Amino acid sequence: MTKLKIKNNEVAFYAMGGLGEIGKNMYCVQFQDEIIVIDCGVLFPEDELLGVDYVIQNYDYLIENKDKIKGIFITHGHEDHIGGLPFFLQKVNAPIYAGPFAMSLIKGKLEEKHLLRNAELHEINEFDEVHFKKLWVSFFRTTHSIPDTLGVAVHTPQGTIVQTGDFKFDLTPVGNLPGPNLQQMAKLGDDGVLLLTSDSTNAERPEFTKSERWVDIHIRRIFERIKGRIIFASFASNVYRLREASDAAIAQGRKIAVFGRSMENAITAGQELGYLNIPKDSLIDQNEINNYPPEKVLIMCTGSQGEPMAALSRIANGTHRQITIQPEDTVVFSSNPIPGNTTSVNALINKLEESGANVIHGYVNNIHTSGHGGQVDEEFMLRLMKPKFFAPVHGEYRMQKIHTKLAEMTGVPKENSFVLANGDVLALTKDSCRVADHIDSVSDVYIDGRDAGDTVGNPEIRERRLLSEEGVVTAIAVVDLKDYQIVAGPDIVSRGFVYMHESQELIKAANHEVFWAILNTFKNHKNIDQRVLNRTIISRLQKLLYDRTGRRPVIIPMVTILNGNNRSENQHYRRPNNKNNQTHKNERQNNHSHRNSQQHSKKKNSKEKQPVATGNTK
Repeated sequence: MTKLKIKNNEVAFYAMGGLGEIGKNMYCVQFQDEIIVIDCGVLFPEDELLGVDYVIQNYDYLIENKDKIKGIFITHGHEDHIGGLPFFLQKVNAPIYAGPFAMSLIKGKLEEKHLLRNAELHEINEFDEVHFKKLWVSFFRTTHSIPDTLGVAVHTPQGTIVQTGDFKFDLTPVGNLPGPNLQQMAKLGDDGVLLLTSDSTNAERPEFTKSERWVDIHIRRIFERIKGRIIFASFASNVYRLREASDAAIAQGRKIAVFGRSMENAITAGQELGYLNIPKDSLIDQNEINNYPPEKVLIMCTGSQGEPMAALSRIANGTHRQITIQPEDTVVFSSNPIPGNTTSVNALINKLEESGANVIHGYVNNIHTSGHGGQVDEEFMLRLMKPKFFAPVHGEYRMQKIHTKLAEMTGVPKENSFVLANGDVLALTKDSCRVADHIDSVSDVYIDGRDAGDTVGNPEIRERRLLSEEGVVTAIAVVDLKDYQIVAGPDIVSRGFVYMHESQELIKAANHEVFWAILNTFKNHKNIDQRVLNRTIISRLQKLLYDRTGRRPVIIPMVTILNGNNRSENQHYRRPNNKNNQTHKNERQNNHSHRNSQQHSKKKNSKEKQPVATGNTK
């Protein structure tokens, strides 16, 4: 079992994910034999991670120490904070503590993965406390772009460690929902915060993030001037935004149709918990849209990030079963592209415009505000908490660096701030803080499928990237090792490398190269097997193709071996004499056919069986 290199009286803070990146959040507080885990998220892959569905943490350290884990405490229900739970629970069945809305989303995830029956779930609120033998946990209400967001305070024998979760200070939330509990935060600060770990996402923005109320006003104004059908795209989890859109539509007498599974789940959860107030007669079935005039319809759908299989992309492409773009349609994007999605979102907007829709999007139309606090919010949090030590989290390195400067401006000594990386272990006492260790096993795990075991590694990713950039060449042949004959082939098949009908000369040269690669293997190796043949073919074909094209495609030999187990130890290809060597050399230079090679071999008067090439080099 891996043990941290810290003293027995020290409290450890470390991140399994969420540092130097936006996503994959998972933070841990450990004291002796107790571990508190905060959040368990995923990171959505960049374009170069071909075929990867999710990026999660390497859980090896926590699996080795699973008996120490007292619970997983969830700050809120976004994917980068709860998306990893189904994968983690397949390895460690730890208790989960979450607020009402996050718990509703978690139940749906676990049920889909058939994990709900065995899960230990505890719904919490801002005033609850959870006590263990040596550690205890309390909470404080924050505001974000999703309901029921909580900060987490872990109380240890050395002091309190606070993780803010994602937050901004929205003092005027929509729908008279509760705002951030400043009193709770101030009390934590007055009682003493040993370490503050705080959201750094918007550390580059010198602003106080606008309230959702500001967006609500502009959505109402936009809806009032739209005469045709409205298609409203947003994050499904942003229930505040869904409330603003539904309230504005109901005020105009519009009927609401919902598309996209995650959007349907969010609407259901929001209705059940009271965050949405959509009368039953205002919700219509997807097939009833055409029963109402366009000016009386609001379509709420997923796909604001340009996801190819989401409802909005299928609408734009004309592949949606119920909806096609009409000339008077207005599509409202009430979100901004997350990093990596800008190109796909712009392509989707262009496609919608080409189809005749009017598209409203971006900050310029005042229909989106961030759920993360800017510099003023971050400074306000630092002032309330008054931490002795500070470690910025949830952000890329430059964001973390700026956040430490803000901490210094609010009274945290420069030497008391730590810009950590995933796996770094911060060891704390009441009066000290140091980077004491690093968990080497912390790394990215690529999920290509539905379960924790459906992983791919860096070699597979490199191969996929190479395939996408250079293509693949397959060399096919059948050889008989009893008589050392090429029975069939070799044949060359190119996919994504060169167009075969326009590259006959190159294909012919490649065929010839594989033919001689096999013959040379017969000559130079006593014990011939699949690996020897494949290695020789790859080596020679790679050199030829690179010399001719300057490219290195993936080469896949497909050599079928006949009578591989029937040959004797002494039955191998004997090196021909110098005269024969020269003859072979001349044949190769003159590019003779395989038939001529066969005839040449038959003329040899050797007692030992010689190989005969019966294929053709094309």
